[in-house]
Amino acid sequence: MSTVSSVLPLAAVGTPIVGIVAIIASHRYPDVREGATILTAVTTLAFVASMVPTALAGNVPTADLGPFVPGVQFVLRADPLGMIFGLLASFLWLVTSFYSIGYMRGLDEHAQTRYYAAFAGSIASAVGVAFASNLIILYVFYELLTVATYPLVAHDETEEARNAGRKYLAYTFGGGVTALAGTALLYVATGTISFSPGGIAELGTVDPLMGQVIFALLVGGFGVKAALMPVHSWLPDAMVAPTPVSGLLHAVAVVKSGVFAIARVVLDVFGPVQMSDLGVGLPLAIVAGLTIVTASVIALRQDNLKRRLAYSTISQLSYIVLGLALLSPAAMVGGLLHIPAHAFMKLTLFFAAGAIHVETHTDDISNMVGIGRRMPLTMIAFGIASMGMAGLPLLAGFVSKWYLLIGSVDAGHTIFVLVLLTSGLLNIAYFWPIVYQAFFQTPATSDAKPVIEGPLGGSLARADGGTVPPKDGAYAVDRNPSDLGGDGPDFETEGEHTANEYHHGGPPAGGWEWHPFGTESTWFMLGPILVAVGGAVVLGIDPQGAIFLDLIHAVVSEVAGVTF
Repeated sequence: MSTVSSVLPLAAVGTPIVGIVAIIASHRYPDVREGATILTAVTTLAFVASMVPTALAGNVPTADLGPFVPGVQFVLRADPLGMIFGLLASFLWLVTSFYSIGYMRGLDEHAQTRYYAAFAGSIASAVGVAFASNLIILYVFYELLTVATYPLVAHDETEEARNAGRKYLAYTFGGGVTALAGTALLYVATGTISFSPGGIAELGTVDPLMGQVIFALLVGGFGVKAALMPVHSWLPDAMVAPTPVSGLLHAVAVVKSGVFAIARVVLDVFGPVQMSDLGVGLPLAIVAGLTIVTASVIALRQDNLKRRLAYSTISQLSYIVLGLALLSPAAMVGGLLHIPAHAFMKLTLFFAAGAIHVETHTDDISNMVGIGRRMPLTMIAFGIASMGMAGLPLLAGFVSKWYLLIGSVDAGHTIFVLVLLTSGLLNIAYFWPIVYQAFFQTPATSDAKPVIEGPLGGSLARADGGTVPPKDGAYAVDRNPSDLGGDGPDFETEGEHTANEYHHGGPPAGGWEWHPFGTESTWFMLGPILVAVGGAVVLGIDPQGAIFLDLIHAVVSEVAGVTF
């Protein structure tokens, strides 16, 4: 690929930064502030999308800002791999911005200006990670992303939220320092830290032990945000944040920045050949496989919906890492395709959880029996996304997992076929009961027995009808006092609550009342839910037409030397 000078990569990173100024300046005027958020998101997406044809044509838009530190240029470049993450982050930010209006006003949340400003800063950092041309620039934006997302994690300002925020900082900054150590060793060993499709050639002359240490530091450091076990526990605890933030953490920016950074290390620092020579691919695949199965089992034990989704994310992220670690072209395609596939499906699931929280203040699965009557469109979307997560046909998860299955066989590691199939069954085991009880049970007919009993992982319903109390801080739900009721003064009329809808812990007396389609919540929330689940369907039916597969083929073709 050739490079072409362009201001577009810089504009894509800079637009959300300008948006922060507009958001803060309009803090006294909520409608103007939210309009500035939407306009900024649209403009950012336009800048990113305008670079797609150029990148697919083999010309990489590049903005060179000159020296950053001695020996390192501050260069932003929109190559096909960066376009995958940049396009995904900018598009889903726009969707999440509309959803945030319904969510934040629906709960009359405090500090909304800070929330929208931090969100814009997070996307600016994520796009910077996507378009970084070397490990130092990636590291700078990677750490800025941690700083920008901390106010979102600790948004509720409760002790629980502050503890979750401190844990988030400790884990992610620790991972960043580890990755920086690997970057320094790489520079000392090779004299370069710039990304090169297929790997840095100078690594072939480095002592194998040194190469393995560099790989371990880079992947181990970036693996914190990718939530690889055992450095995953910050993620479920961070679910104390507002639900749109959970979507940001899981689908749009934070954890995706971790797996994206690992993709850069695998594809553009070491490359398949060097990884094979060093023997580091299989150990990474084993860590990913163990994370996939273990996190799925723990997800079975979660009664809180957001925590179940959090452990599901930990499992699903390792599909991406597994695909990269197997090194076969089909597996790499599957891993990279699972980045957008998981994003659309998981964002749908979190949006649905947030809508349930706003409209009914219900967060525990055991209290959602029959909720399909109260929120039919929301739960239908939830069910579709759940099927995609399990890998059923015609949905995004099926296509990416199909490539992963083929890639596992091509790589000669059929044990991972069993891992993937087992994970699919576990996905059905922890998602299907939610969907089934939502539509096919009532509180009077339901059986509250959990799939697995035991104290591990939080609060559970017991077979005798009692409960196992959670440890302090185990409830990863929004705890802001505004949850006790009351709409914001300018909330849309169609989303207003009636007095008897403000309750906690499940349906009101007499069970959930039927709400016709489209009346269960404000369209600021329903619209984004439908867009997100629609993306999962489009990726499942026509992944080529959704652009992402074309970008992925361009990446893998250059890295592995294959033609699609």
